[in-house]
Amino acid sequence: MLLLGIDVGTSSVKVSVVDVESGDILASAQYPDSESEIISLRSGWAEQSPDMWWEHVQQAILKCNSLGRYNPANIAAIGIAYQMHGLVIVDESQNSLRNSIIWCDSRAVETGEEAFNALGKEKVLSHMLNSPGNFTASKLAWVKKNEPETYSKVARMMLPGDFIAMKLTGEVTTSNSALSEGILWDFKTNTISAHIMAQFGFSSGIIPEIKPVFSEHGKVKESIAEKLGLKAGIPVAYKAGDQPNNALSLNVTQPGEVAATAGTSGVIYGVTDQLLYDKQSRVNTFAHVNHTAQDQRLGVLLCINGTGSMNRWTRDLIGSSTNYIAMNNAASNIAAGSNGLYVLPFGNGAERMLNNKIVGAHLQNIDLNLHTQAHIFRAVQEGIAFSFRYGLDILRENGMQPSVIRAGRSNLFMSDIFSQTFVNVTGVPVELYENDGSYGAAVGAGIGANIFKTVSEAFSNKKPVKLVEPTKETLEDEYQAWKKLLQQQLEPLNK
Repeated sequence: MLLLGIDVGTSSVKVSVVDVESGDILASAQYPDSESEIISLRSGWAEQSPDMWWEHVQQAILKCNSLGRYNPANIAAIGIAYQMHGLVIVDESQNSLRNSIIWCDSRAVETGEEAFNALGKEKVLSHMLNSPGNFTASKLAWVKKNEPETYSKVARMMLPGDFIAMKLTGEVTTSNSALSEGILWDFKTNTISAHIMAQFGFSSGIIPEIKPVFSEHGKVKESIAEKLGLKAGIPVAYKAGDQPNNALSLNVTQPGEVAATAGTSGVIYGVTDQLLYDKQSRVNTFAHVNHTAQDQRLGVLLCINGTGSMNRWTRDLIGSSTNYIAMNNAASNIAAGSNGLYVLPFGNGAERMLNNKIVGAHLQNIDLNLHTQAHIFRAVQEGIAFSFRYGLDILRENGMQPSVIRAGRSNLFMSDIFSQTFVNVTGVPVELYENDGSYGAAVGAGIGANIFKTVSEAFSNKKPVKLVEPTKETLEDEYQAWKKLLQQQLEPLNK
């Protein structure tokens, strides 16, 4: 028996097929090979086409099937992970009405702030655990105000994973976890937020049917199954945002457990059983994949927009012939601290942990007679690690005190330089696992389809492949110097 996991990322779509009995990934495929386009019509805007995602999902599944390592007829359930906070709107015929306004788009910050003040900050935080910020509800309100003709045609609003499930099944569903990441869920009443719906003037009919994360969200249509070489009627049994899903893929589901990722964006995600919120909304609390009203499991999320994107920008700036392995090798020849060169990696929109300020990316203290490409490569990875430390300290203020952090051995965590810098500057060991978002989505499907009876059963075969522990090289002085530079950039923005 097999499970299919789909991970709709910002850069590409990845799919994996997992064997239920062994827990092994039999095959994986990514589409496209190059990074997907982000459309930025104005500074701070970021959009992608939902129909592009759907085309990439289909191509990735067909590519995976073509490897010949499994029989697609044996796939028993499908799970979907997706980039969080994106807005997708469709008409009555389930056609997308505009590009998705994706997670790193900053246009709705002012809209969210107006709602935050109008409703009352304490009310919003105590009920929704977050400021509306530039999350999905605020993005929809922006469309309502600025594109009224488009808004008038909206039959349903949804998150990116809801859209892909709809294309597979024809059914439109969502979950409390998805609605919480859009700041549409009231944790005190365990219902859609009446406050937000009234503030923005949304009709209740615009929200899809709400189902548990682990449950059937529709069955694959015959026409789609035939096109993709699958059996008709396979259930889509799981949908979750990429960060809750990443936590699931690392078996992070219980209070005190913490996961991290360093892909396009960087995230630290810890689980709690308390309705926690940061009074400045620098970190965000969402319903975790296993959250219920009776058994609370909340994910406290710290996001840094520009991590892998900063590393990619550096690679592209230096030249297309440079790859990440060569960058890592060059950086390894430079001493820790990069000879005083510092990088602020905040060039990807408004940063929530910086109170929704747009700081921009900066290279500081460049010495034209000393610093080389290799210094830049190392300083970029150190700057990203320092930004994680800055965010982790905010999480610590809010009660998170991780003794170990789990991460997939992918993206920046494939770099020994980054991994060791992350551990040394935070003081927290990291367990690295061989898995990714598509693996987590596949396992989630197994749980949702009751193929696995418990989460523990689903991950019984998974062990860490590496433990990275702190060394004597703490980089505390370098971090404090970096933090001072950041505060200098923030000072005029805070006036």
